[in-house]
Amino acid sequence: MTYRQRLSLFIFIDSCIILSSIFIGQSLVASAVYVPVFPTLITVSTVMISHLFYSYRLNLYRKAWEYASIGELILILKTVTYSSLTTIGIHYFFFQTMYPRVMVVIWMMNLLVIGGSRFVWRIYRDNYLIQSEINRRTLIIGAGAAGTMVARQLLSNRDTDLLPVAFIDDSVKKQRLDILGIPVVAGTNEIKKYVKKLDIDHIIIAIPSLSRIGIQNIFKECAKTDAKTQILPMLEDLVTGKVSVTQFRDVNVEDLLGRDPVDLDINQISDYVNDQVVLVTGAGGSIGSEISRQIVKFKPNQLILLGHGENSIHAIEMELKENYKDLEINIRTEIADIQDDQRMIDIFNFYRPDVVYHAAAHKHVPLMERNPQEAVKNNIIGTFNVAKAASWSKTGRFVMISSDKAVNPTSVMGATKRLAEIIIQNMNKVSETKFVAVRFGNVLGSRGSVIPIFTKQIEKGGPVKVTHPDMVRFFMTIPEASSLVIQAGALTKGGEIFVLDMGEPVKIVDLAENLIKLSGHSIEEIGVEFTGIRPGEKLYEELLKDEEIEKEQVYPKIHLGRAADIVMDDIEEMIDIYQHLDKDTLRKQLLFLANKKGLSKPESPVSITS
Repeated sequence: MTYRQRLSLFIFIDSCIILSSIFIGQSLVASAVYVPVFPTLITVSTVMISHLFYSYRLNLYRKAWEYASIGELILILKTVTYSSLTTIGIHYFFFQTMYPRVMVVIWMMNLLVIGGSRFVWRIYRDNYLIQSEINRRTLIIGAGAAGTMVARQLLSNRDTDLLPVAFIDDSVKKQRLDILGIPVVAGTNEIKKYVKKLDIDHIIIAIPSLSRIGIQNIFKECAKTDAKTQILPMLEDLVTGKVSVTQFRDVNVEDLLGRDPVDLDINQISDYVNDQVVLVTGAGGSIGSEISRQIVKFKPNQLILLGHGENSIHAIEMELKENYKDLEINIRTEIADIQDDQRMIDIFNFYRPDVVYHAAAHKHVPLMERNPQEAVKNNIIGTFNVAKAASWSKTGRFVMISSDKAVNPTSVMGATKRLAEIIIQNMNKVSETKFVAVRFGNVLGSRGSVIPIFTKQIEKGGPVKVTHPDMVRFFMTIPEASSLVIQAGALTKGGEIFVLDMGEPVKIVDLAENLIKLSGHSIEEIGVEFTGIRPGEKLYEELLKDEEIEKEQVYPKIHLGRAADIVMDDIEEMIDIYQHLDKDTLRKQLLFLANKKGLSKPESPVSITS
């Protein structure tokens, strides 16, 4: 219907209502039907004209009545009242008399019928038209301001197929009350019960200030149902207008496994990063690239992105230059292999970095089991090369990224990372540079993490392959790990092994089942298959050996490990002979050495070159 057609319809309806109200009003007051005479014609004309005038001035005919609310009701009240007062004034001016009882009845009739004619469409739309079109019954968790906004938007939004039918809230003061006609039925401990009872298809968590622990607890209850679960965006995104109240997102694994944001000592970090030359090795990787993103915010004088893969280095360079162009930081890139000692010396000689974050490493356990020589070259020799170049160029701080697999290692990857830690600790004894290693477990979303692997398996229809039902791992988000690495650099006095607080370990099978549920499938539909522990894997990872544990944290979420007395002679001998050992022998030697048993001395080592 066009605006002109709509306007004509409302004028016709209002005219009929006004004529009827005058006729009925006079009949009720005088108990007789008056024959239209001049005073009656003046009354009718004045009420009609004044109503149309005030309706136009107050934009009453421009309102979309399917979304009518209190504001529109107030406009109707003003229009009817103003027109009635105008009629009384005109009538008194011409005839020096008034009929207050008649005008009161006319006022009441106009208010009731005109308002009712407008709101009847809203009532019909909300209770019949929309409900007949919507087929996804929705449960809103949280009956606060955000939950109320969500319900109001869903009720009035024609573009959504979600119908809110109930609230869940732990506040006993709200339970058994109705909000916008929607009942608050129970607390979060009864989600499963009411999803079944109310035939719920969709669940929305509408508590933007909810902590991660709170999200985890609520999702555990939602996961007991077959309903799809989504969550309202973060409170800061709603306040800043980045997203609207109806832009729900899926609950992701970071919500379930991540922890609350890290509080950094900004001043302490700025003291050693601001206006300095910072070099990041492995800058194209998951951790290296995130460290680079966070370091840029502290305005170093120069940031060198060093990596072996040109595509990943190019990607992070373009990202930083685009997102932080206003900071005018000199970002440079170097494509180089840390196994090339002369190349490392040349780069460090040219840039003379003040701070180095060494994130370059081979991290895939099964791959390194099959290629131990490459693990030695990259994780041990590569680290040694970068550390020596940093010491030679008098770098102020050198922070190496290590792994929980370096504790009591059972894999080639873990053994080489442990030996790299030892190299760093020994370099600290003979250098002016402060060397420190930072040890943590798995990071969510990194390349090679189980999460993208599980996601692909779910997309293919399953099954999700888990090595062992009792396998557990520590998890941390990439931003959190990177932030704590940067903070650890500020805390170092040289030679420490800092260990990040990874929280509680997570069973991999639970992680797999949560990912299946988050994807909207049932566990029975996708399936979980146990494939057996792979070579080099442990059921449980550790972050510190017993002799390394310091009970006190040096900073929230950062523990200090005691330095172990290790002699470098065996490591240097390993570097000299590793190329002449076959894979099995090399693997055994690495594990012997990393577990402080020294190099084993077989009578006739097998050489791969003989």
